[in-house]
Amino acid sequence: MTMASAYPCLVPQRKTGSERFHCNGIDAGFDLASFWQWSVSDLVSNATRGILAEYIVAQALGVAGRIRNEWDSFDLTTTAGVKVEVKSAAYVQTWYQRKLSDVIFRYGPKRGFDAATNTVEREPRWQADVYVFALLKHRYKSTIDPLNIGQWEFYCLRTSTLQSRTRSKVLITLKSLQKLDVKPVGFDGLKKAIEDAARPNASLSAPTGP
Repeated sequence: MTMASAYPCLVPQRKTGSERFHCNGIDAGFDLASFWQWSVSDLVSNATRGILAEYIVAQALGVAGRIRNEWDSFDLTTTAGVKVEVKSAAYVQTWYQRKLSDVIFRYGPKRGFDAATNTVEREPRWQADVYVFALLKHRYKSTIDPLNIGQWEFYCLRTSTLQSRTRSKVLITLKSLQKLDVKPVGFDGLKKAIEDAARPNASLSAPTGP
């Protein structure tokens, strides 16, 4: 028996939160929802905010009924098969700040991982067709609420637009992003903006700049 057939990929099942922790079948007195409350209640946290941004985009695309796979080489696939990468940033952070954070998005080619074979591609490449830069644009700590989708805006770009940039291939500032011919959209316009960016004629000539 080969290693691959002995230890195939696990297929996760969608959870409800009511699943109970137990010790060999004996209830341990707490459930999965309590773990979620403990681990991801800080929605402004960089790590959690990034996953939340993916979820909001998934909801806009109508594909949130699937289960997130953190090992995929890109974040989401539309019903039409468009591969989408989501990057998030915010002015407000959980920690103490002397000033609002500069908005910088990181992106670029990466080595894909195949969970079915446990192999990594030899060379980095652009994995997604479209990038969605999700900005939690609210600037006030007293009222920041990542669950308020009105506090978000989204910039959708075809990957070839980013590939054509003459300087940085790993990051883009909000100012440079706004210099591209792309307008921010809210949640209601997000699905169409992604579909528009996926069209071949959506590729633009990108100016220089970080």
